[in-house]
Amino acid sequence: MNYPDIIHHGAGEGVTGSCHQLQMDAEHGLLVDCGLFQGRDADLKERFGESASAIDFSLATIKMLIVTHVHADHVGRIPQLLAAGFKGPIICSEPSAKLLPLVLEDAFRLEQGRDERQIERCLTQVMERVVAVPFDTWFSVVNTPALNARVRLQRAGHILGSAYVEIDVEYPMEQCTKRVVFSGDLGASHTPILPSPKSPEQADILVLESTYGDRVHEDRATRQGRLEAVIDRALADHGTVLIPAFSLGRTQELLYEIEDILHRKSLSCSVEGSDGADGSLPVNWPQLPIILDSPLASRLTQVYQSFDDIWDDDARARQESGRQPLRFEQLITIDTAAQHHQTVNYLASTGRPAIVIAGHGMCAGGRIVNYLKAMLGDPRHNVVFVGYQAKGTPGAAIQQHGPKGGYVELDRERYKIKAGIETIGGYSAHADQRGLVDFVAGMPVWPSEIKLVHGEPSAKRRLGQLLEGKYSTKRKAVIID
Repeated sequence: MNYPDIIHHGAGEGVTGSCHQLQMDAEHGLLVDCGLFQGRDADLKERFGESASAIDFSLATIKMLIVTHVHADHVGRIPQLLAAGFKGPIICSEPSAKLLPLVLEDAFRLEQGRDERQIERCLTQVMERVVAVPFDTWFSVVNTPALNARVRLQRAGHILGSAYVEIDVEYPMEQCTKRVVFSGDLGASHTPILPSPKSPEQADILVLESTYGDRVHEDRATRQGRLEAVIDRALADHGTVLIPAFSLGRTQELLYEIEDILHRKSLSCSVEGSDGADGSLPVNWPQLPIILDSPLASRLTQVYQSFDDIWDDDARARQESGRQPLRFEQLITIDTAAQHHQTVNYLASTGRPAIVIAGHGMCAGGRIVNYLKAMLGDPRHNVVFVGYQAKGTPGAAIQQHGPKGGYVELDRERYKIKAGIETIGGYSAHADQRGLVDFVAGMPVWPSEIKLVHGEPSAKRRLGQLLEGKYSTKRKAVIID
């Protein structure tokens, strides 16, 4: 066998279950990510009698796991990996080391109920193996006469702590060195809070995600303006704006952009007068409550705040000017179940203007469901979607049937949709086609081999065609899987 060799145990053909084995020689291998299969990928595995969470490959040579970021489709199989006998370290960035136990604890509670001892035991096993490393720093992982290997994490700009992985594999006896780069999930341009990813210096082999390899996002630079316009229209109905959002990444971006809208509206109020007599201010913005109703999102947001030293220039400048982009005065966090139900009942009965951010992002569970049950039938309220709604989810049904005055099924009951329904694009946390191509083209030394993963066949095919076109103009050879 020729080394290094790459074997895909997930996301080789689909978009979830990311898990890639780099076999450096006969005795030394490592994994990059170990994520859950979700949605259609999970359905396909189960259709063929396989478990969507099983570890169905040998761990005999696997010495370590490297985590690119803590989304479930990249870390969700870690408990099963440990149960299968994995004994090595779990290497990740410093922010990811703080986020990982919060994400896994939430997943454990959903899967295993509230057996606190079992949850604590699982979390302890995971955290005993976590090794947090700084960005942009090489560290050795193998040092033998026949093999030297070192690893470096670079910022990927997808969510807090996300990284792409550079691995130098040296074979001293053969006087040969190969650099393998795993992109993980790359962030989109104009992402709030986090710097955009920079291209690697070089790669012999690049394993590149292709989630949006066949499309370009809506203009992200103007999305805050579109969000502001939608909220203005919604609040003119003198009701509550419901925003379903995932707890990690999307919620923090929303808070950041809403804080900026509030900041500018407050300045406008101070100039024009707080009564909004000119008709430009449908509600009193300085007193508008922004309600974050997700205990997990609140904890994750605190981690974002604690790593403000790796925020981008704009975010740091806001904070240095005395603003709190993720912890502003009008932000109200709801923790307990009792507080949650009290808030739902209050807003539903009074119709007081407010903005509520709550999970689940596709309305398939979580606290947003109770808000929807209580408010979808009232035309004063509005639901604003800022993320993709997968087919078959309640969110997709609301998007489709809401404008027609239809209904949605929540917990096996039908609810008529009279509330306003809005959708804003440009909130994907993934690089689009242009960003993926630029990631490759921005390298001073282009890869000699690219393996496309984490994408639907059409997305991989279109991205592959574009990259081949780029390479043909450079008269370079490339193999694209």
